[in-house]
Amino acid sequence: MTDHIQIAKSDGLLTLVIDRPAKKNALTDAMYKALADALESARDDAEVRVVLLRGQGDMFTSGNDVGEFATIAMGGQQPQHVTRFLHAIATATKPIVAAVQGRAVGVGTTMLLHCDHVVLADDALLVTPFVNLALVPEAASSLLLPARIGYVRAFAMFALGEPVTAQDAVAWGLANKAVPASELVATAEAFARRLAAQPVGALIATKQLMRDSAALLAQIDRENQHFFERLKTAEAREAFMAFAERRAPRFAP
Repeated sequence: MTDHIQIAKSDGLLTLVIDRPAKKNALTDAMYKALADALESARDDAEVRVVLLRGQGDMFTSGNDVGEFATIAMGGQQPQHVTRFLHAIATATKPIVAAVQGRAVGVGTTMLLHCDHVVLADDALLVTPFVNLALVPEAASSLLLPARIGYVRAFAMFALGEPVTAQDAVAWGLANKAVPASELVATAEAFARRLAAQPVGALIATKQLMRDSAALLAQIDRENQHFFERLKTAEAREAFMAFAERRAPRFAP
């Protein structure tokens, strides 16, 4: 395991497990580095035909480590590997299957827009509380989410941060299916192995035809500029302070 990311390779399947359950699988910059390294290596690794992404414990991920972002909000250094990970998952050539249990918060939801098959536990909740934290969406989700579910639903998800149930996520086209939590990993692994048995060249070509990588990278970079500018605003400082103090934020009019 590298920086709370389990990495295993077997029979054409590269499995990446977010393994920081004591911190609700919150993603640190070091964890982003490990994920980016693995996804980048998978591109040219003939032994990897499919990537399976999942979380350990009762939650997929609570999103970015709030402590690290609070440090940036207070004038600290910008993380080095978040953008690397976003670029890597947006331009991944091999199919990505995701297994999601519990909550998928922030990037935990937006990264799913770059996955090719998503299985949810039937108790999963997708949450995108960017505006709640005085931030903006990332991972090209401001482009991909409205295209997937329509503008009004996407805006409500971003602006209000209200959880979307697994059942609604499937109905809206954010996931392929919802299964009992006890069947989640086996269901996702079974589909990943079905994909791994397919001709990998045809899978890669099909995925490339279905995705405009240049447009996604441009949107990620545009979002990131706004995101990190927003992190240094008074609104963001208040949002993170309120989060740490477990109170409602008091935003200036």
